[in-house]
Amino acid sequence: MDLLSELLRRPSDVVDIAWWDVLDIALVSILIYELLLLIRGTRAVQMALSGGFLVGLYFVSQWLQLETVNWIIRNLAGYVGFAIIVLFQSDIRRALAHFGRAPVFRYLEHLEATNEAIEELVVSVTNLAARRTGALVVIERQIGLRNYIEGGIPLDATVTNDLLGSIFQPGSPLHDGAVIIQGDRVAAAACFLPLSVNPLVSRNLGTRHRAALGLTEENDAVALVVSEETGTISLALGGTFERDLEPDALRARLKALLGVRRVRAPRAERQDVEG
Repeated sequence: MDLLSELLRRPSDVVDIAWWDVLDIALVSILIYELLLLIRGTRAVQMALSGGFLVGLYFVSQWLQLETVNWIIRNLAGYVGFAIIVLFQSDIRRALAHFGRAPVFRYLEHLEATNEAIEELVVSVTNLAARRTGALVVIERQIGLRNYIEGGIPLDATVTNDLLGSIFQPGSPLHDGAVIIQGDRVAAAACFLPLSVNPLVSRNLGTRHRAALGLTEENDAVALVVSEETGTISLALGGTFERDLEPDALRARLKALLGVRRVRAPRAERQDVEG
């Protein structure tokens, strides 16, 4: 018992540990942990073990007074930095990219990716409307659309004008149904959506328009419909339509909708459902 008390007793000359010392140790521990995660499963593990062996050999050579071995290791140490840069170019790039995906950077990257996806989407639906090619694109917001995604053809591809144009090309196997977008990715195509049963919906609306209304009546998703009869672009939100949207107006509307949690459709827009 006296021996245990002696081991646990703090020496009188030891300075008390402050909160910033704990923070310093925690940050170093996190960096070491992240470094170990980065090199796990790569050739860097073997190189790190070799480096640890050389460090251990250096101290052993000092202890055993192996002057030749100690001299060689000391002279090689100056070239270690250059060797690391040459041998671990790809790993260093991967590490920097990993740290660049921190929450703050991921948020900025998400905003940039969303803007690019919106731009590609606007260009695509504008081209489809010019060719009078029917299309139905749904953008997921806060409420998930997993049930509808699982019923379609999974894609998980970046939103691009070429991809959407190929999907909605007449005769394409994915032409029928809707494309569902999650963030900046096309989650699935050829997805079937519930049709609206609202008795106030105009009978002149086709299946795509009714599907867009039916889906947006159930959740907060945004649906874009390109009419193959008139070549107009309509935006469905909350069970209502905004019709005949120009590219600039559509771009601004999508940026506003994807930048907030919930948007209630104006009263004037609800009248569009009837006609």
